[in-house]
Amino acid sequence: MNHFKRGFLITCFVFAGAVVMAQQRPQMYYSDSGVIAKPVAKDPKVIYFKGRYLMYYSVPGSDNKNWSIGIAESQDLTNWKKAGTIKPGADYEKNGLCAPGALVKDGRVNLFYQTYGNGKNDAICHAISTDGIHFTRNSTNPIFRPTGSWTCGRAIDAEVVAFKNRYFLYFATRDPDYRVQMQGVAATASLNTSFNREEWTQLTDSAILKPELPWEKNCIEAAACIQKGKYLYMFYAGAYNNEPQQVGLARSTDGIRWQRLSARPFLPNGQPGSWNESESGHPDIFKAKNQRYYLFFQGNNDKGRSWYLSKKEVLLNNGWMLKE
Repeated sequence: MNHFKRGFLITCFVFAGAVVMAQQRPQMYYSDSGVIAKPVAKDPKVIYFKGRYLMYYSVPGSDNKNWSIGIAESQDLTNWKKAGTIKPGADYEKNGLCAPGALVKDGRVNLFYQTYGNGKNDAICHAISTDGIHFTRNSTNPIFRPTGSWTCGRAIDAEVVAFKNRYFLYFATRDPDYRVQMQGVAATASLNTSFNREEWTQLTDSAILKPELPWEKNCIEAAACIQKGKYLYMFYAGAYNNEPQQVGLARSTDGIRWQRLSARPFLPNGQPGSWNESESGHPDIFKAKNQRYYLFFQGNNDKGRSWYLSKKEVLLNNGWMLKE
């Protein structure tokens, strides 16, 4: 027996005398099966560029290693079509690249991404494009990795945002024991920057946000930031993949000191039987051309054997809240 309700297909399953209500496929349900046989797309980042929306995401190679960055395009933020792939090219990314962040500056797309498969040596890189599809690497790559006794030296999950007349680079790193994932920050001196390696200054010698709440377990990663008024808001992923990973929310007035807005996840994983039962993770907050806000995220219900990307509208009425 099938019913449509609020844009979701609700299917009733009867098993051992019990009825399980499973929410199937939201309106946006995107993955990439063009590289490997199973559908996998992770780490979404959405921008608007030259008349269409572009979404950058991570996709694995045929051996489930050698990750690359997929590109999809859309006119409505719901229906997406594959538009390209950024494959490993430079020697420093020969083992893979993934976890894209992106922004538009001076009529070009600036892509920030991490190298993959190098353990503690993974770092943040930068590339530019005039069409959003074909990219030229920054000659100073990798442009950033953290230093200090608080970190193992790894930097992943770049998010670059303009705030207070400079660009902030948020990244995830691990402690020296490679056990706890946490957030760090660097910044440029001004908005007039080429994002080259020498233009970044690490702002703290410690984590700006590290796991403290029970649901965050040993991981905070994947910062996604947006300014509203005097505050910079950070949507972040808590817990490692499928533990389950869920999305939290914090805010800051200076980009360095952060306050959580709740002890509970802003976006939890789905209920048993739902498409995102295993997690709702790696967020991206985006303001569309219609001035509405959308939270993009990854999810699955098979402990990571497949991955899909979806979105939920977010309302800002005396605080952020998900639209029902």
